[in-house]
Amino acid sequence: MGGVVDLFAGEITTELLKMLFNIARKSCLCKSSAEQLSSTLEQLSPMVYEIKMAGVELTPYRQTQLNNLYKTLEEGIDVTHKVLASPRWNVYKNLQLSRKMDQIDKKVSSILKTMVPMHVLADVHHLRADTAARFDRLEGSARRLEQRLGAMRMGGGGAEEWVIEEAMKRVEQEEERWGADSGFVSFGVGLELGKKRVKEMVLSERDEFRVVSICGIGGSGKTTLAREFCKDDLVRSYFCDRILFLTVSQSPNVDHLRAKIWGYIMGNENLDYNYMIPQYNLQYEGRIRTQTLVVLDDVWTLPVLEKLIFPGCKILVVSRFKFPSVTKATYEVELLTENEALSLFCHSAFGEKSMPLGSDENLVKQVVSECKGLPLALKVIGASLRDQSELFWLGAKSRLSRSEPVSEPHENKLLERMAVSVKFLSKKVRECFLDLGAFPEDRKIPLEILINMWVELHDIDGKEAFAILLELSDKNLLTLVKEERTGDMYSSCFEIFVTQHDVLRDLALHLSNQGLINEHPRLLMPRREKELPKEWARNSDQPFNAQIVSIHTGEMNEMDWFRLDFPKAEVLILNFSSTEYFLPHFIDKMPRLRALIVINHGSSNAILKNHSIFTNLPNLRSLWLEKVTIPPISKASILKKLRKISLVLCKVKNILGQSVELPQLFPCLSELTIDHCDDLFELPSTICGMYSLESLSITNCHSLYRLPADLGKLKSLQILRLYACPTLKMLSPGICELARLKYLDIAQCVNLACLPESLGKLESLEKIDMSECSQIRNLPRSASSLQSLRRVVCDEEVSWSWRDMEKAMPNLHIQVTEKCFDMDWINE
Repeated sequence: MGGVVDLFAGEITTELLKMLFNIARKSCLCKSSAEQLSSTLEQLSPMVYEIKMAGVELTPYRQTQLNNLYKTLEEGIDVTHKVLASPRWNVYKNLQLSRKMDQIDKKVSSILKTMVPMHVLADVHHLRADTAARFDRLEGSARRLEQRLGAMRMGGGGAEEWVIEEAMKRVEQEEERWGADSGFVSFGVGLELGKKRVKEMVLSERDEFRVVSICGIGGSGKTTLAREFCKDDLVRSYFCDRILFLTVSQSPNVDHLRAKIWGYIMGNENLDYNYMIPQYNLQYEGRIRTQTLVVLDDVWTLPVLEKLIFPGCKILVVSRFKFPSVTKATYEVELLTENEALSLFCHSAFGEKSMPLGSDENLVKQVVSECKGLPLALKVIGASLRDQSELFWLGAKSRLSRSEPVSEPHENKLLERMAVSVKFLSKKVRECFLDLGAFPEDRKIPLEILINMWVELHDIDGKEAFAILLELSDKNLLTLVKEERTGDMYSSCFEIFVTQHDVLRDLALHLSNQGLINEHPRLLMPRREKELPKEWARNSDQPFNAQIVSIHTGEMNEMDWFRLDFPKAEVLILNFSSTEYFLPHFIDKMPRLRALIVINHGSSNAILKNHSIFTNLPNLRSLWLEKVTIPPISKASILKKLRKISLVLCKVKNILGQSVELPQLFPCLSELTIDHCDDLFELPSTICGMYSLESLSITNCHSLYRLPADLGKLKSLQILRLYACPTLKMLSPGICELARLKYLDIAQCVNLACLPESLGKLESLEKIDMSECSQIRNLPRSASSLQSLRRVVCDEEVSWSWRDMEKAMPNLHIQVTEKCFDMDWINE
């Protein structure tokens, strides 16, 4: 871990001391905690300095111990940031933060008493600097994972568990390799020079510099520069950590963005999206006491930008275009120099900052030259050539050199160059990459949607679908990101996401839109429009042979649709922003439809009309509905082949009412996911008759207060998630009859009073997550009979009860977690 070097430099200790000094002056509740932690750190500083003067590398055992110290100090930095940002009136939050500071002080004190004197200072004379070796270890780890993937046979049981476990490893590996937030690694002085120029603009006190911009072509590193600028200590200090970073994109919801900006400026970050901002507020800046920075990334048009500019804050615009009528100062991102380009390319192609011994220097430089200094092109093309033969490199160089028409714009040249890396992919992997163009720009794609789509489209299983995902990640053609709670094979695909640079999405669209429109394998709308494309209407007299159809509009009424015929369509994605949405009649013309995804990006739930189409979907296997009011489904709408349903931010009373016969409607359902559905008060008793159900996930449903008594009839159920259901007070005893249950998640069910007395009957149970269940203090005696149990995640208060049972369960691992209050989902 590279953080040990930062620790020895003493920067993190110094920064933490400065912030603690500020806290001692500002926060009464945290003052004593801050002073105590300051005293402890002052004892630590001389030891840190002595290690700094001696060298860098320790033995692996001691390196691990110092890494733990580094993480503890990083945690301290994070907590102090929260304290400084927390208003004084929020007594509860300040009390929680004070307790966290006390815990950190105890950890550091413990390290001071044991690890530092005994293991660090005793070994100072053994230190030696060798940072390249650490880099090689990371690369070796990547190689080992690739080899393990290659050795695995696709197919077989437990595919979903394998997918999730490997997803976790890959995300962590990518964060180690590239950094958790950066789109690519930056080399040379280019980034620092850019940060310096942007600082000069943003931190200027001149009134005309209130709105400034970063400008550059796609793939030149604009967003990376903006993010690195926001992390700068001087910038964070100047704005007191009041920095809001928003992605605007080509299809923005301007009202959402305006509400977010105004709410952030006024200190109400949960401002309703429908809030009407009074005009007098825009003219009255007296209420705004703290300087705020708002970063607007990926801005495309002047009218949108003008609506997002507010008084009382600095605005940094990041765009491919200049807006001279609004921005009075602009920094144009420069392309990488020859040496910087070579370093970035070598890092992506060889895992080193320079050309390795034995490589063809002339050939490498020729390929780098064809990337024209564009960071994204260097990263993607370098990754596509990793571990390839010299003949393969020669072919790539030849293709690159042919893709430069003299009159073509620079953006199109970039697409043509990057198309080379896609052409070298195998056919199935290439098709999966092109499928990514079906999703809106600048949106996180839930992994579950992507995996399900590929499984249905390309006749592969979950393992092979994820192996393809890994290959695309290795080639830098997409990025895997995860939520805080993910981390093992029982994590949900819904907690893992795929993101993609907008230039790579443009590339997928560019390659998908070649040839006659009726013969396109994918019929895609690149951005949100008010109506369907006119080109579709002009060619509607003939069938469209697309397998994937993706539509992105606003509100659609019955008369807004025209007749379209899709005899081969297997996936339909409907993206829209409205309060009402008429489902298209042509769904009846999709006899092969296997996956239907309906996502409303509006501020409130949309009412779906024309729901009679559900009566004619004989082959539908996967259904994803998001932010819609689900209509009543008639008994005639029996979806015999439906395997997976995901209901996200939906109104569900019409489909999950007590009178709805779920087993009749969905006789073969194996996975049911319900997330953030606030009108779910109790599960219907009929759900207990869905004997094929293997996974039931109910998360963030704050109104759920009761489970059916006969839940134990779900004999096939292996995964039961009841995460963040704060109104739920009791688990029905029937849960203990779930003989095949492997995972039980009741985390953040804060009013759950106890576990069932017969818990020990769950003979297959392997993991329980009961973190932040503050009411549960004791365990049932039968818990010691859980012989298959391998892992428990819980709070410290109840951890001792589990530790008393460790003798009876020698393979049990207990993970104690800290309380987490996370509202990041609101911004999605």
